[in-house]
Amino acid sequence: NFTMSRKVVRSSKFRHVFGQAVKADQCYDDIRISQMTWDSNFCTVNPRFVAMIVDASGGGAFIVLPLNKTGRIDMSYPTVCGHTGPVLDIEFCPHNDNIIASASEDCSVMVWEIPDNGLTSPLTEPVVKLDGHSKRVGTLSWHPTAHNVLMTAGCDNVLILWNVARGEAMVRMDTVHTDMIYSAVWNRDGSQILTTCKDKIIRILDPRKGTVIAEKEKPHEGTRPVRAVFMSDGKILSTGFSRMSERQVALWDPKNFTEPLTLQELDTGSGVLLPFYDPDTSVVYLGGKGDSSIRYFEVTDEAPYVHYLSMYSGKDSQKGMGYMPKRGLEVNKCEIARFYKLHERKCEPIIMTVPRKSDLFQEDLYPDTIGPEPSVEADDWFAGKEAPPILISLKDGFVATTKSREFKVHKSLLKTTSGSGAGQANSSGVRNCIFNVLYFVKSDACVVNRAIPLASYR
Repeated sequence: NFTMSRKVVRSSKFRHVFGQAVKADQCYDDIRISQMTWDSNFCTVNPRFVAMIVDASGGGAFIVLPLNKTGRIDMSYPTVCGHTGPVLDIEFCPHNDNIIASASEDCSVMVWEIPDNGLTSPLTEPVVKLDGHSKRVGTLSWHPTAHNVLMTAGCDNVLILWNVARGEAMVRMDTVHTDMIYSAVWNRDGSQILTTCKDKIIRILDPRKGTVIAEKEKPHEGTRPVRAVFMSDGKILSTGFSRMSERQVALWDPKNFTEPLTLQELDTGSGVLLPFYDPDTSVVYLGGKGDSSIRYFEVTDEAPYVHYLSMYSGKDSQKGMGYMPKRGLEVNKCEIARFYKLHERKCEPIIMTVPRKSDLFQEDLYPDTIGPEPSVEADDWFAGKEAPPILISLKDGFVATTKSREFKVHKSLLKTTSGSGAGQANSSGVRNCIFNVLYFVKSDACVVNRAIPLASYR
């Protein structure tokens, strides 16, 4: 007697996800991307704008383009150029698509307001300037649910939480980290912060108390920088290097930091792997600076926990990456992620798609996702109020429920404009819908009833 055994392939709806670069005329060309050797994304994007850090003489600058302004960008296109040193990190506010924060080598953080139709002249005056770091500021991140709360981390080993509306530093953590902070991220509801540091320790922090909840020494044995992000269930995914300089990805349970749930070696590349996590699909994308590829994995509750799905490979290496929020994707095309890959002289969107035959809305791919409406104001959050994110449905394209309001610095608190990116997302959804137009073709034998796309009809 003998039994035949065969390998069973793990079932997953994301097993066939594929990445595809857009056509050349949909890229943003002739942009001189910054040459700074700094491990941040260098790009941020929302349903209305894409912003990239660019080379600038005599200071630091970044360019902000409306999403539809593709093709060759003129050398004279206006930039945001108020910093006196190179810009190291930028990020759009999740609650107002016109607001962007920038961190610079000049030790300052600035918050800017971009006009609805983009810049027509160079922008030199920020809405708010935040001074509190004594060395260059390399990392910043907006709070996911609290309005006008910004986290910054500098090379002075200090992490500061700001109330942007008041322009005040509310929490200052200057004794927690003993060396340079590599990265700092929030969890899903903003109740915890996760940092990686040059002292080879990853720390989970209480943001209001400024205390360490848990920490892990040497999550990766190598000396190169480590990156880490929260999973939606509280676990932590980290990327780093082995003692032999092999790149690794690991998953940790903070309740038991002694051993990783899994630790996988990937390759011997030299670039730091930047993780992008989608909590709706539990897919994590790893893009290394200097790589020409994006790997993606599915994170589940069953061993080995981090399951390799596939890899997108392009011709040219990437200098940075922007990641589109879920509300900016085209759901009718089953798009589950969109990256904005920076080359030396251009920005190229990469679309990740789940192949599906049906044209109907795919509810399993698009559960309710985080919307642009904040769930708590800054003063209330600093006073101790927690608030889970306010979710929206993507079924009919995202539609704004409130009118845009003016953005002000306290004097009256900075106002939210939840509708800022709405029109773009909704119109693109409508634009790409197929409208059936009935027309009749007379022939000798019969009258034929056909359906054609509206674009063809026009």
